[in-house]
Amino acid sequence: MKKRLLGASGVEVSALGLGCMGMSHGYFPLPDRGEMVKLLRAAVDRGITFFDTAEVYGPYLNEELVGEALAPVRDQVFIATKFGFTVESMPGVDSRPERIRQVVEASLKRLRIDTIDLFYQHRPDPNVPIEDVAGTVKDLIAEGKVRHFGLSESNAETIRRAHAVQPVLALQSEYSLWTRDLETEVIPLLEELGIALVPFSPLGRGYLTGKMDASTPLQAKDFRATLPRFTPEARAANVALVDLLTRIANRKQATPAQIALAWLLAQKPWIVPIPGTTKLHRLEENIGATEIELSSADLQEIAAAAARITVQGGRYPEQLQRMVQR
Repeated sequence: MKKRLLGASGVEVSALGLGCMGMSHGYFPLPDRGEMVKLLRAAVDRGITFFDTAEVYGPYLNEELVGEALAPVRDQVFIATKFGFTVESMPGVDSRPERIRQVVEASLKRLRIDTIDLFYQHRPDPNVPIEDVAGTVKDLIAEGKVRHFGLSESNAETIRRAHAVQPVLALQSEYSLWTRDLETEVIPLLEELGIALVPFSPLGRGYLTGKMDASTPLQAKDFRATLPRFTPEARAANVALVDLLTRIANRKQATPAQIALAWLLAQKPWIVPIPGTTKLHRLEENIGATEIELSSADLQEIAAAAARITVQGGRYPEQLQRMVQR
């Protein structure tokens, strides 16, 4: 497995991480817990060192799963988790200092670790100044309970303000060929400040793999069933993007998912995507993307073709969208 540095920090992780949410939250039907323990350990065996979870996934179940699976290999892995959502009344946010302290203690126990490697604010909280959030995490770092501070779905101004109080190791936000709004302001700022980008949903929540189409059924409890971009009409309209990935994949003897990940890896050397999966063969497929080299001509072709495609459907319903990049 190739390695990458998280920004200018000197922290080295596998070039791909593993997003663990779908193992116990969001996508249905949920897989067997025992099988997910095996999958997490198989990921370590294959060189994955960067694992992503959050208290709200489950809630709580995902941190417990990650803690159980990775406890025997704690010295080999880098574990990220998150605070900032209100678990009791979703969707809502709460980044009050006292709440952050409650979360860190509970997460440490569920994860079976002494220190959280990367502690993200899961979503901006308009009621708590980001300086107070960063200052609280700074104190937790001084106390040895957290190693690094991260943000998720924050705008450029918030990132800069937070970084002035406590250096931000990484920003986790959605970024892929069909979600590129970070490119105007946020990515240039991350480069300026030496902050890594950790794209979640780098495969468009499964759509960019080419394994879904307008007729693919989604269970009512599946998170995607609530998203405007996953209506049958939107999925039908966005097939041009999958066709683009498929065309490049056929030429490279790869899969559309691998090309989508290779494209992300080619954007900046400090981008570390965290695709999620519940299947070993998909994990191995994703890892294979790190060996694919896209030439400048390939990237120019993808850029030109993508520029002619207008993605249909919003990322989130209105209520959730208001939480993004405040």
